[in-house]
Order: sequence, then structure tokens, then C-alpha cells
Amino acid sequence: MAATTHSVTNQPPPLVGYDVFANDPALTEGITRYIAAERLGEVREELGTLGKAAGSTHAQQWGEQANAHPPVLHTHDRYGHRIDEVEFHPAWHRLLGHAVTSGLNDAWSRPDGHVRRTAGFIVWTQAEAGHGCPLSMTHAAVPALRAEPELAAEWEPLLTSQVYERELRPVAEKGGALAGMAMTEKQGGSDVRANTTRAEPLAAPGEYVLTGHKWFCSAPMSDAFLVLAQAPGGLTCFLLPRVLPDGSRNSFRIQRLKDKLGNRSNASAEVEFDGRTWARRVGEEGRGVATIIEMVAATRLDCVSASAAVMRQAVTQAIHHSAHREAFGGRLTDKPLMRNVLADLALESEAATTLALRLAAAYDGGTEQDRHFLRLAIPAAKYWVTKRCTPMVAEALECLGGNGYVEESGMPRLLREAPLNSIWEGAGNVQALDVLRALRREPEALNAFLTEIGAARGADHRLDRAIKGMLTELADLEGIEARARRLVERMALVLQGSLLVRHAPSEVADAFCASRLGGDAGAAFGTLPHTLDLAAVVERARPVVDC
Repeated sequence: MAATTHSVTNQPPPLVGYDVFANDPALTEGITRYIAAERLGEVREELGTLGKAAGSTHAQQWGEQANAHPPVLHTHDRYGHRIDEVEFHPAWHRLLGHAVTSGLNDAWSRPDGHVRRTAGFIVWTQAEAGHGCPLSMTHAAVPALRAEPELAAEWEPLLTSQVYERELRPVAEKGGALAGMAMTEKQGGSDVRANTTRAEPLAAPGEYVLTGHKWFCSAPMSDAFLVLAQAPGGLTCFLLPRVLPDGSRNSFRIQRLKDKLGNRSNASAEVEFDGRTWARRVGEEGRGVATIIEMVAATRLDCVSASAAVMRQAVTQAIHHSAHREAFGGRLTDKPLMRNVLADLALESEAATTLALRLAAAYDGGTEQDRHFLRLAIPAAKYWVTKRCTPMVAEALECLGGNGYVEESGMPRLLREAPLNSIWEGAGNVQALDVLRALRREPEALNAFLTEIGAARGADHRLDRAIKGMLTELADLEGIEARARRLVERMALVLQGSLLVRHAPSEVADAFCASRLGGDAGAAFGTLPHTLDLAAVVERARPVVDC
């Protein structure tokens, strides 16, 4: 019998058995702000159910298992037949199945659909982030397919279905389907106009065969993929099914899976099309980028939402740990310096969530004003929120000390996940240049953006000064490309400040404007002015576990 050497004390309890939705004031208040009154009770109940599931022991175990057992590629079966299948751990299917049955693949078929889906996406991604990839692309494929009404009529009911079916078989036999994307190639990356994959038309209208490769193909076990290829009329969008209508497999050769830094539960593949790969045209020949751009915009919003989710989970873990850990004579949350760090992290998280919900509400609004606003706000938000995710998560990890550096804490998985959304769907420079493109080509977009931030003018002198500084930057076009990141950062911060001044408690808005817009903070987290009400900011973000 082993001797007892010590008692385990001063350790925080596991953060399980809590409602991820109800414990996030930025989310709950945002839902109240944007959801129509007659649907608010229904949506709260829906998100509360999802929030309890996300905070459960089961969901947390699924996330750990799906990442501990990453997907495995099987190019052939035991008899030597080519199958090109990826095997996932059962936990992956539980996570993805729960998400689909909760409607996280669909914002198009329900009223207030984007706000309720974005809120749900932020909630459920905190259980595990990797399976968000097929959810995002399935949701985002819908507006692209609407460029081809016949295809949309066939596929949209399946892509928006709340039925999860993992098997590959003809979609006519399925109650639900998933979509992936394969756009980038070795020689071009984000420059998709440099793609070399060829599309040769067949006799039947709208049908082609493809020859070429894709350097990144996300979620290769999806039922269909939107791809770009060079048709006789130029770069064109196509829908490529995995299984043909007659039940045979399309020629879709998976060369290998990527060995990624994070996002390890999800499969990202390199694929080849061998001249027999059958696809159907989506939109007109030569209009590939214009056709797929709506899909790109929707997935960029999900990049913002997923980063907000990772940030929220990181600060939740940090505050939970600090609220139950004592050092140097008291709780960590009561120590002024730790409180400063936690408050700073909480500000970053709330600003990200508030911005994501505002973008979703603009999607639901659907007016010309909303569309113009999103044209600038989406790339600016995607640039800034996803950029802030990695340093923010790294600081949250440090709040747990050495325990945060250990895999069992879950913090290393969050840190590995953090850079992904800054890269996916166009890295930082691509987003910044997209903002410049919109400023040059669409003056209505700038007018809509200024109208949005102008709604808070006069409420905070630091915000007013920041708006003035941003307008000065916009007026000076010399060397604008080299200054694009600086400009887009200012635009995103001003937009976040405007939203918080209008909608957040005064202590949150005051701290954000003082540090992010007024310059009264250092370069690292935890350098907020000590005169602010930091205790209230931390308490607002603290999770409450039902015992």
C-alpha cells in the first residue's frame, strides 16, 4: 500500500456542467438586441440547450478524443480497390452530428437565422473547433449554389437539413448532405486566378470533366465540393459530387492529409482530378470568383465567430482557474495585477463576440445598407479579430501557469487552434487589400460603415478622436497599400468601440475606449489603467458552474 505524502488542495474544480450560453453576457444580451421579440423565448431555449450540451462532460470528452485520434486516410480497401476515404473517430461524428441536428449548418431557412446560427456557432465551437469547418462550408455553399437555380433546388434542402448522414452514397438517397471547398493550388495559393485545373465541357449542358489538383481541400468526406477551374470561358465555379447519380464513386483522388499545427480533428487534404472527374457548372463561365464570393464572405464571418469562440473559452478557463486558485495570501482574481490581465482578456473577448453578432444581424437585415456595410466590415473584422486571437489565448494560457502548458488543461489545443482563422479564407494581407479594393470601387460601402460607427458619436471623447484619426487616414491615399494593415486595424477598433459604447455596460465600454482607442495601455495584455472598474469587467466574464 502506497504511503500518503500529501493532500491535493488549492486546485480549481473542473469547468464542467455549466451553460456556455447563459454564462456569456455578450451573447445573451446580443440575442435580446437582435432577435425579434416573438421569437426570443424560442431562441433562448434553443441556445440554452446547446449551451448546456457544450459545457457538459460528454462534449468535452468528445473534443479531447477527436483531437487525440486525428483522421486517417485510406486510399484503398483490403482488396486493392481505390476508395479514397477518411476515417474519423466516433467522437468527431458525435460532435458534428449534434451540430447539424442543432441547425448550425443553416442560417438561410429560418427567421433571424444568421444571428441565432452565429450565437450557436460561438457556443458549440467552445466544445471543439475542428468540426466547425464542414459546418461552415455547408452553410456557406448555399448562396453560391443559388447562382444556378436548378442546382440550388436539388442541393439546398439537403445542405440546410438537420439530418446528419455520414455515409457516402447518392444524395438522392440521403436526408442531409455536407459540402466542402477546394479552391487553392500549389502555384497560386490565395491568387486563385493563377489556377491551372482545367474544365472540359461535355455534351450535356452544364456538365464538365476536370483535370488538375487542389493543394487544400477541406473536409474531404463531404458529399460535394465547390471548386474553381479554368473552363473555355475562363475561371469558373463547379459543384463536384463525391458519389455520382448512378451510385459509382466520382474520380476524386486523395493524395494525402495535411499534418497541421492545430485543428487536428479535421481533415484537410491534397486531391487530384484525373480527367474523368465529373462536375456541374455553377454560374456562368468566366464568373467563378464572382459566383463563389458569397461563400467566401459567409465563411469569413465564421472565421470571426470561431475566433470569438476560442477567445471566450480561453478567458473562461483563465478566470475560472484564477477564481479558485490562491497564491500569496489570497485568490488570484483579487490580486490587482492578475485582475488587470483578466479584465483585459475579457474586453478582447467581449469586443469580438459583439462584433460577430452585429455582422450576423446585418446579414439578417438584408437591406442595401446592410450589404454595403458588410462589404467593408467583414474583411476588417476578419483581419482584426482573428489576428488578436493568438496573443490573447497565449496570455490566457499563462494565467494557469505551468498547468496551462500541459495538454490535460486543454489550453495548448486552444493555442494551436488560435492562428487558423487568420489564415483560412485569406490571410491578413488579403483581408487588408480587400478593404482597399472596396474603398476604391464601392463608395457606398464607406458611407454605410461611417453611418454605423456614427451612431455612437458624441458618447465617448476617445471614440470621437479615433473616428477623426481614421478619417484622416482615409483621406491620405499616398502609400495606402503599405499602410493597409494600420488602416484596417483602426477601422475594426473604431467599429468595436462604437458597438460597445452603444450596447455594453459602462465599465466595459470605458475600459475598451481608454485602452484600445485612447492609447492608455501598453503593448501587452494586463496594462489597463488602474483607475478603471476592472473587478466588474472580470466578474461579468466569470463562469458559474452548477454544483
